[in-house]
Amino acid sequence: MNKIRDDYPPDLKKFLIDLQSYIDTDIYLYGSVNRIDYVHGKSDIDIGIFTDNEYSMMTRLQHFLHVKRDAFDKIVWKLEGKMIYGYKIKCDKYINSKCEISIYNNDFKEAILNDWNNYKAIPFYISILLFILKTLYYKFPILSQETYAKYKRVIFNRIIVDKSNSMFILLPKK
Repeated sequence: MNKIRDDYPPDLKKFLIDLQSYIDTDIYLYGSVNRIDYVHGKSDIDIGIFTDNEYSMMTRLQHFLHVKRDAFDKIVWKLEGKMIYGYKIKCDKYINSKCEISIYNNDFKEAILNDWNNYKAIPFYISILLFILKTLYYKFPILSQETYAKYKRVIFNRIIVDKSNSMFILLPKK
């Protein structure tokens, strides 16, 4: 598991430790939580889990989070020319922090971890742009959620994602 930051609230630290213990596998923290543009209490916590059996892992998470199977969304991710399939669940309903858990097969682990590292080691000027954007959205709420999401997507799609040649799709529930 990535290092749990000292500035996490106690309930989030406990959730992450309990989660890893319950599912009995490593969890990976990715996204802004690993960068300087993370805004405590506002930015979401992105958690990645790799497994040989996604359905078994979803069952474990169902029990841990006390949710039904339909709480999970199926996702398709095109990365390095390969189609990657997985599942996501937003778990901010279950703890006081916004968090999202992604489940992927171990076959995709290396490619996904490499992609996540592209978002971790971003150029300084990108960090500044994200910091300004998040300040305008979170601290001085002068941007709408739609405007914030649009500009954040532009920053990543134009600058970061082009570098990794990836595309992410969330499939609708049936």
